[in-house]
Amino acid sequence: MIDLFSGLDAWVLVSLLLALTFVLAFEFINGFHDTANAVATVIYTKAMPPHLAVFFSGVFNFLGVLLGGVGVAYAIVHLLPVEMLINVNTGHGLAMVFSLLAAAITWNLGTWYFGIPASSSHTLIGSILGVGLANALLNDIPLGDGVNWGKAMDIGMSLVASPLAGFAVAALVLLGLKWWRPLSKMHKTPEQRRKLDDKKHPPFWNRLVLIMSAMGVSFVHGSNDGQKGIGLIMLVLIGIVPAQFVLDLNSTTYQIERTRDATLHLSQFYQRNEATLGDFLALGKAKEGDLPEQFRCNPQQTEPTITALLHSLKGVTDYRALSPETRVEVRRYLLCLDDTAKKVGKLPGLQAREKADLEKLRKDLTATTEYAPFWVILAVALALGLGTMVGWKRVVLTIGEKIGKQGMTYAQGMSAQITAACAIGLANVFSLPVSTTHVLSSGVAGTMVANKSGLQGGTVKTILLAWALTLPASMGLAAGLFWLASKAIG
Repeated sequence: MIDLFSGLDAWVLVSLLLALTFVLAFEFINGFHDTANAVATVIYTKAMPPHLAVFFSGVFNFLGVLLGGVGVAYAIVHLLPVEMLINVNTGHGLAMVFSLLAAAITWNLGTWYFGIPASSSHTLIGSILGVGLANALLNDIPLGDGVNWGKAMDIGMSLVASPLAGFAVAALVLLGLKWWRPLSKMHKTPEQRRKLDDKKHPPFWNRLVLIMSAMGVSFVHGSNDGQKGIGLIMLVLIGIVPAQFVLDLNSTTYQIERTRDATLHLSQFYQRNEATLGDFLALGKAKEGDLPEQFRCNPQQTEPTITALLHSLKGVTDYRALSPETRVEVRRYLLCLDDTAKKVGKLPGLQAREKADLEKLRKDLTATTEYAPFWVILAVALALGLGTMVGWKRVVLTIGEKIGKQGMTYAQGMSAQITAACAIGLANVFSLPVSTTHVLSSGVAGTMVANKSGLQGGTVKTILLAWALTLPASMGLAAGLFWLASKAIG
């Protein structure tokens, strides 16, 4: 790890270490901000003592980060267009990183202080979009090119759909439990359980489900939100030390050969489907020679991009043998070919089998660019896991007592947690970042409506207001900070 940072100017090294510290601070804050949602029901229902609940939640968050992969991480990275990620100079790269991190941390701390279940995911995504748009305005780039709008739309849809699904599914699960066991003790609140049964804890099976579902939410939270931290660190490393991190320098000879073979097979795939894709990709119209000096990810340049990539990878068995400039070029070519292949996969006319083949080629193309060093994953896992163990009280009270007009029953807690764990787990499968906060709190709200408990208008309005304001507020804050920083460094 240490050798990766050798040869850097002292100010760049200090700035890099400070940026990494900021990211880990964001993840630590994310731990006690968002993970309160994971343990809220299990603490409120007295299924587990608070100190045990937050400890085991921290452990499962840690495991979720370690085992979660990097699909969601690169969904975050790819919010910014290829050109911005690899063409920005070091000074502006630092300005970008510190602006988005400062905006995200400020908003997260503010909402936590007031006990508002706001979304760290919305905050982070808004901050990234803010610096992307500000960069476009400052450099006279069309706003359409300042952000990867296709990826932004995909993420936006997941952020909107997931809480709606959480509300509806949790309500249905609760109605199912009431239909199955209408007289069960699981439909009591902790207060009713204490007064009527003189019992402090939930019935055994309800308690077991509450604990298991809470740990499930913690695990999927770690794998989803932890990956956002991994994506942030990779943004920092690629933006500040591109030569060392644009490609996985630990890639084996076999992995590099797979990348090269995928490029060849991609060319053959396009030739095989020339009748369908010829106009979109300008197949057969490319001229011999190098790519244009001002390279852009344009489907019309697919053939010359493939030619240039194969030339750069010819005879290469170790990425370290490539010059820093060539590594950046190889990453650019790989990401552009992947971006075009994704667009091609959505075109009408391709058979389902061909689309499946294209998806396999895309995975091989990005195998050495979509990665994270183990030390990055471990650092994020530790930050998120430790953050889980502090600061949970403010949000637990909001989830347990302030969403509905009555306290939460055991059945409501189980319904909301099972729904949240399944919804976030499904999002992980499709590499989509979602908000644990909004999925769980909307699930609790859904169970309150299904239970005819009613909702506390003030709390619900505050949560909805935070949901509506987080994205634009973090975008505006990050854009403003980036503008000020860019002016300061000239």
